[in-house]
Amino acid sequence: MKLPFLKKKHPDQARKKSVLREWIDAGVFAVIAATVIRTFIFEAYCIPSGSMERTLLVNDYLFVSKVSYGPRIPITPLAVPLVHNKMPLTKNTPSYSTAVQWPYRRLPGFTSIKRNDIVVFNLPEGDTVAMEIEENSNYYDLVRRYGRQSIWEQYHIMARPIDKRENIIKRCLAIPGDTLQIKDGIVYVNNRQAPVPPAGETEYWIQTSGEELNPARLNDMGVIDPAMSSERPGLYRYNLTTSDVATLRSFAVVKGIQADFSKAGEGDPAVFPHDTAYHHWNQDNFGPLPIPHKGQTVQLDRSSIELYRRIIAVYEANKLEERNGHYYINDQRADTYTFKMDYYWMMGDNRHNSLDSRYWGFVPEDHVVGQAWITWLSYGKEGPRWSRFFKKIR
Repeated sequence: MKLPFLKKKHPDQARKKSVLREWIDAGVFAVIAATVIRTFIFEAYCIPSGSMERTLLVNDYLFVSKVSYGPRIPITPLAVPLVHNKMPLTKNTPSYSTAVQWPYRRLPGFTSIKRNDIVVFNLPEGDTVAMEIEENSNYYDLVRRYGRQSIWEQYHIMARPIDKRENIIKRCLAIPGDTLQIKDGIVYVNNRQAPVPPAGETEYWIQTSGEELNPARLNDMGVIDPAMSSERPGLYRYNLTTSDVATLRSFAVVKGIQADFSKAGEGDPAVFPHDTAYHHWNQDNFGPLPIPHKGQTVQLDRSSIELYRRIIAVYEANKLEERNGHYYINDQRADTYTFKMDYYWMMGDNRHNSLDSRYWGFVPEDHVVGQAWITWLSYGKEGPRWSRFFKKIR
């Protein structure tokens, strides 16, 4: 009796994947590819606040180039892909594990950070956060105002590694080795006036003949923030660019315009370095302040220690103590300190509405994420801002 013919299956047919398996494989590949691009090439960000107005607006969506300054190798490699620091739909659940922490390393880039670059970086004081109010308040500022015990009793406090701190965007005003000073709101770097961002804003008092300014004309100029009025008739405060000021001077109802700067000598305890030795510094009158560079050695004394305390103890991870008027680093008496990294000074273009280096000091090189590249999408209350689509950021 003849046996029925048994057709041998082709090897490719035997290994044919199910539709579900094909979808899973495609999904895994997409996640891996997106993670590699996000980590080493570019990443998308959204502007959440007005600290860079009007250079960048709220709800501008950006591409940030990581190859410009060289991609940073992940410091916290055990993390959920495509998520920054919190699990979606949760308040306090981390999206990462600190069981493995790699040292800071960066691949070669096309350039280095230059003055006037717009840079995305991890918030230096974001190493500790009060989770319930992290978007609105700085943990260290809360401690200075209300005391550590009070804050720890009221809020859930969490520490974060460098690459899982909040991402923020500012303009680099000074690079390692520079000396920065602010006089009446004007920034000087190495005794030369720094370029003023053409779309940057600051606050001005406007005196009119008693009439209000035409809101339609202000809107056409891009002045959309509501005015703050005073008890004096016809006196209003607006956030304006230098070109706005020039335009408003031509208005018949405008009788005078005066910048609203903090006066020299009127100290602000919220301003870096939060020490009585610098009690006369404020957001508009600040410095002079040298920006540290890698390999630079500085003397340690009562006036300098507060400038560099956080660098020594936190950013460069040394044990710093003061005993009988002397400083000890890693249990060795030290009269000097040599920096291990470069540091930068970052400020927002909206100078009176920006928490920046004036409030938390230097930005270490290992916190740098990348260079702001283009605005690929933008929308506001009025809908899409078509003129900002695919606009290069300067």
